Amino acid sequence: MPAHDSCVVQMGAVATGGRALGIIGPPGSGKSSLALALIDRGARLIGDDGATLSRDGAKLLIGPPPNIAGMIEVTGVGIMRLIPADPVPLALVLDLGQSGERLPGRIAQGEWLGTEIPVLAFDPGTIAPAIRAEHALTLHGLSFD
Repeated sequence: MPAHDSCVVQMGAVATGGRALGIIGPPGSGKSSLALALIDRGARLIGDDGATLSRDGAKLLIGPPPNIAGMIEVTGVGIMRLIPADPVPLALVLDLGQSGERLPGRIAQGEWLGTEIPVLAFDPGTIAPAIRAEHALTLHGLSFD
């Protein structure tokens, strides 16, 4: 992706503990379901299927997308409207379109707006996906002081 000051990307995201967890993957991979499970545990919605990225020095901030801020699609139910989170630094991206290792070693890096962000292949599965995602953020996410 070429470097710009800001852009809208196809990525879901939630804010938790002052950092953002991005969620990417193909349709039907469970992106919105994972975001909803994280919201149920206290995270705040940044975006369901889109988000705005912007640079703040060395940090990459992710915020709600224009036009659909606060909206999340709940399969079989409809569109929920929530109060979206303010922009926060993007710390980790979970890629639901890839099979992950049981015990990941080196974490891949993705680049957005010239900033590298860890990207972890993640299968939400049926066993504690939100708790596992929170632990992934703790273990593999960037820290910001």
